[in-house]
Amino acid sequence: MHYDTGKHCVFYHRYHIVWSTKYRYKVRIGPLRLRVRDICRQVCRENGVDILRGVLSSDHVHMFVSVPPRLAISDLVRKMKGRSSYRVQREFPQIRKRYWGCRFWGRGYFSTTNGAITEDIVLQYLENHIADPTGASR
Repeated sequence: MHYDTGKHCVFYHRYHIVWSTKYRYKVRIGPLRLRVRDICRQVCRENGVDILRGVLSSDHVHMFVSVPPRLAISDLVRKMKGRSSYRVQREFPQIRKRYWGCRFWGRGYFSTTNGAITEDIVLQYLENHIADPTGASR
């Protein structure tokens, strides 16, 4: 186990986060998928969050991240979903037609720490999700 340090603390906060597109529309392909990935990476970098593993499926996002204690997980997800929705709708006109004026992502998200299960199980799940992304999330 590798502990992270802040100015006044030592911590080990690992979260598995999942959120999906509105109505589970399968829209994230090609350059749109890469753009969402880049935006999420940028938000994490700005907030001192380490992405341990991430999987972008056609209709949802899985991330396994290390979050510093100064940042609430709800704030991190809000920033990633908000910024990616805004930018994707502005940069991809075909998405704007369907989502303009409303949310690109569905309401809410799933989050869990890896206290009840080991980190290896989460990483193994994400590896299997890459191999079969269609039915693994339901």
